Amino acid sequence: MDLSEAAILGVAFFAVATLYTTVGHAGASGYLAMMALIGLAPAAMRPTALLLNILVAAVTVYRFRRARYFSWPGLWPFLLGSVPFAAIGGIQSLSRGAYYAAVGVLLLLAAIYLVWRALGSRAVMEEGVVRVKKLPAVFMGCVIGFISGLTGVGGGIFLSPTLLVLNWAGPKTTAGISAPFIFVNSIVALVAGTLTVQTLPRELPLLAAAALSGALLGTWLGLEHLKQKGLLMTLAIVMSLAGVKLLFIA
Repeated sequence: MDLSEAAILGVAFFAVATLYTTVGHAGASGYLAMMALIGLAPAAMRPTALLLNILVAAVTVYRFRRARYFSWPGLWPFLLGSVPFAAIGGIQSLSRGAYYAAVGVLLLLAAIYLVWRALGSRAVMEEGVVRVKKLPAVFMGCVIGFISGLTGVGGGIFLSPTLLVLNWAGPKTTAGISAPFIFVNSIVALVAGTLTVQTLPRELPLLAAAALSGALLGTWLGLEHLKQKGLLMTLAIVMSLAGVKLLFIA
């Protein structure tokens, strides 16, 4: 990519990381959307999104854990299912068209989730209380893990709505569970993906610095009760456009 594209991605990644970390996510689907809009190759998209996910999720885990929103009983059943399947997904190498189609669908699903969050889903579960059902959670983890490894997302866009819709955890506790889930699955998928042909852009240090800066801001805002409706809707529109673009060129 040229300098102007790198600068645009840097600004976009900062905004994505800021927004996503307010709800305990690391931003992979947003990074994929922005890379898709500038036409980055799939061989670079997946490892870049996963590596940024790891860095940003590490900050998010630290901040939400310090705020006492982490729950090991709510996390381990999902990890038990997701870790081996994230590795299986990570070693798959899709054709350019198949990868674009898979990510396009994923981005549209992520956009729907963001709209759902923006329109004010109301969780009745109080923070700190976790009622995850173990066997269903293990099965869901298998599915989420495979999709995560295959496409380069950490799985938070699937785990969070699962926890909230099923009323298994409150919003901030959900963030505290999603962040380490994303962190672990992204590491597994990235390591497994080294068995396939992958490349990283030369501008990665700049993009990583932008994403980390956004994570520091976003986690602070998220713990300070940020009202994010407009931002969520804006990002949903961008991700929808990117998803439709990928489906048309797949």
